[in-house]
Amino acid sequence: MTGKRKSTIFFLILSSVITAGIGYLLVRPYLKAIVTAAVSAKQNARSNATYNIVSIVSDDQALWSIGAYGGHEAVTPNMDRLAREGVKFNNAFVTTPVCSPSRVAFLTGLYGSQAGITDYLTPDEGASGMGLPASALTWPRVLQQNGYRTALFGKYHLGTQAEFHPTKRGFDYFMGSQQGSFAPVNPRLEVNGRVTEVKGAGSDIVMDDALRWIEANKDRPFAALIHFREPHLPYTPMPEEDTRLFKTLDPTIPEVKGLDRKQVKQFYRDYYAAVHAVDRNLGKLLAALERLNLDRRTIVIFQSDHGYNIGQHGIHTKGNGYVIAGGVNGPKRPNMWDTSLRIPLLIRWPGVLQGGAEINETVLNLDMFPSVLGMLKIKAPSDYRHNGQDFTPLLFGLRDIGWRTEIFGQYDLHNAGLAYMRMLRTSEWKLVRHYRANELDELYDLKNDPGELKNLYKDPKYRDVRERLQQRLDARMKAINDPIPR
Repeated sequence: MTGKRKSTIFFLILSSVITAGIGYLLVRPYLKAIVTAAVSAKQNARSNATYNIVSIVSDDQALWSIGAYGGHEAVTPNMDRLAREGVKFNNAFVTTPVCSPSRVAFLTGLYGSQAGITDYLTPDEGASGMGLPASALTWPRVLQQNGYRTALFGKYHLGTQAEFHPTKRGFDYFMGSQQGSFAPVNPRLEVNGRVTEVKGAGSDIVMDDALRWIEANKDRPFAALIHFREPHLPYTPMPEEDTRLFKTLDPTIPEVKGLDRKQVKQFYRDYYAAVHAVDRNLGKLLAALERLNLDRRTIVIFQSDHGYNIGQHGIHTKGNGYVIAGGVNGPKRPNMWDTSLRIPLLIRWPGVLQGGAEINETVLNLDMFPSVLGMLKIKAPSDYRHNGQDFTPLLFGLRDIGWRTEIFGQYDLHNAGLAYMRMLRTSEWKLVRHYRANELDELYDLKNDPGELKNLYKDPKYRDVRERLQQRLDARMKAINDPIPR
């Protein structure tokens, strides 16, 4: 190649680069508008459609028990399918790591203290008149007011007296238990207004009734909330088709000193079987939606009511977990570790959301109230004040929307112990205050210690961090009139 030809080629390449650069500079101010327009076009695809909602909530299910979240010993093909065909949230949390107050947040967008429910409701409390107040508006109620048929199947746990019945909180139909749980086999459930023993596995009973109702209501907009008791204790008995998958499994368990390894491994086998019962019934739901030609107009949401521990941090269960290291069962270890607060959250919306997408922004179960309404383009009553944020824009790829940078949590344990905890979590730090208790406060460097193994609260090097987080925590408590005196 001659020198003249080389020069010509170099000049042409240089001219192309310069032209491309100038073009980018000219277009750059409009890139956001171009992206927004593309997102809007996708959103407009749903503008004339009316979508159904099926919301599945499992009970006590940890993030690590799902294949899509890295739980490779679990068998969850249908949960994994939701992640593959829908959107997976990697940083979804609850406000309180036990059942009743978490369900308050999920349904109403309120913190538990705002509804007078700060720990799980016991049978005695239900009998004495505690429950979700009528002033706490539920998103099923809003859907009901906008022409949707609504139903709840399975666990409720927000009051057992007639005044708190699900049909008085936004549900047209209810089949399940107002109690905190029910037997995994042959449970006593409310069916057609009467509590009776129903033969069979609880997971199948709940889903089969939901499928009957869905088919009966397929010709009008509906919202079906399917709340399993699995994998809540007791983990067993479960159907043979669930347990046989794990009989010979040698599960990986946390490397925590003092765990009874044989016992904990059996816990894992039983727990995975209960998770599989949920997954198997999820498969029945997805097949039914396809058979009824509802899958393209039904949004399926899957999540847990809070996280879970089987040996993590040396405890068993959730925010009111108890110590199992050292071969003992107890004492209680009230906690707000991420293992108790973080939940799976999967949303499948065929024809609207791109499958396999992941969202890393931090969302809360408080967000379900505005987000369900946002997805369905239904306005909440203007006079109802909740604490959630509508994450619908995140589903469509919009990130520059002023999303939250911290979350606030609370838990007042009064069943089998006392604790008054408040938590502030950012992407880098977590502060947990144990009010009315000494020497229990916690500070974790989440960036360098994501497992929350080293408590830095008393370390003088982190005094400024601690004080800054405390100021933010105080502001959050003040904003919702938090009742705990400091």
